[in-house]
Amino acid sequence: MNSMSRRQTAIPCAILRGGTSRGVYFHRDDLPDDDQLRDHILLSVMGGPDVLQIDGIGGGHPLNNKVAIVSQSERDDADIDYLFLQVTPQDARVADVQNCGNILAGVGPYAIESGLVEAGKTHTQVRIHMVNSGNMCELTVETPDGVVNYTGDAEIDGVPGSAAPIICDFLDVAGSACGELMPTANTVDTIDGVEMTCIDNGMPVVVLRASDFGISGRETPEELDANEGLMSRLESIRLKIGPLMNLDDVTEKTVPKMCLVSGPKEGGHLSTRTFIPHVCHRSIGVLGAVSVATASLIEGSVTSGIAVVPEGREKTMIIEHPTGSFTVRLVVNDDWQTVSVERAGVIRTARLLFRGEVFVPSMES
Repeated sequence: MNSMSRRQTAIPCAILRGGTSRGVYFHRDDLPDDDQLRDHILLSVMGGPDVLQIDGIGGGHPLNNKVAIVSQSERDDADIDYLFLQVTPQDARVADVQNCGNILAGVGPYAIESGLVEAGKTHTQVRIHMVNSGNMCELTVETPDGVVNYTGDAEIDGVPGSAAPIICDFLDVAGSACGELMPTANTVDTIDGVEMTCIDNGMPVVVLRASDFGISGRETPEELDANEGLMSRLESIRLKIGPLMNLDDVTEKTVPKMCLVSGPKEGGHLSTRTFIPHVCHRSIGVLGAVSVATASLIEGSVTSGIAVVPEGREKTMIIEHPTGSFTVRLVVNDDWQTVSVERAGVIRTARLLFRGEVFVPSMES
């Protein structure tokens, strides 16, 4: 931690929009090594427990209560170590179980802006070790004349306007949190009379048919959030399937995500409504989209007869969501009984919003 007054401690940080999320980015050296003290500080940074988070810089929604802790990597095959933390101020919880691909998109620009990675003359590749799962991702960031470019023509649904594209290639993220691509070892499981496919290709996701819950899958997030019967059924299933996915008791965890699928409606390959896990996502998370797209390739999964799967070893899957769509490029092997995704690529954008110091009440009396 950097500077301190009698009553408050100033900590350097940056705020970036990464994909369809917004996060606070810290250098690891600017936070304490003790995890309990670190989490106490982050809860203070974000504010709460009031929903509006008036006494902090959080945004009153899970998509705006995210933290990236970044440092030079201790691995020979990576440039940057990135730890993602999901903050839930209302419950005073900080979770490190999952990755976040949206916040990951901002790690490259942050690392370059912070001098942790030297910028190339046109583009800079940043190899990132995702500490949460031990997996790797390679980002390609535009850096004309050695400066991060944030302006461009790339558009992603859920974000207004356009920006410079950031290419994210996820390298072998199967079993990121659960240990296996298919953590229950079953293509289909049944809980509370509902069939589901459990998958983890970067994000633990439970894929379910929207029709099995008496809905179309075209509802708005607001309509789904207000459907108390639906939310109760989803949580009952989540609590029961979590231990079967090698996630132990998930009562206080933000995984697995619950994803309701239906047939594509806007020319894509599959339509989704994702819960993260107690609020319906306004779009879909990066790694959540990768996992759902992967589930669509598995013969006999709950997406069979619903998803439109393109031919070929390299597949571009358009995953529809409430505010548009998300494109995932998958390179798979040829053994359809045991689908293995060699590489999953997505395009995101990011923008540096703020850089300075955030103040928290001093830990000293």
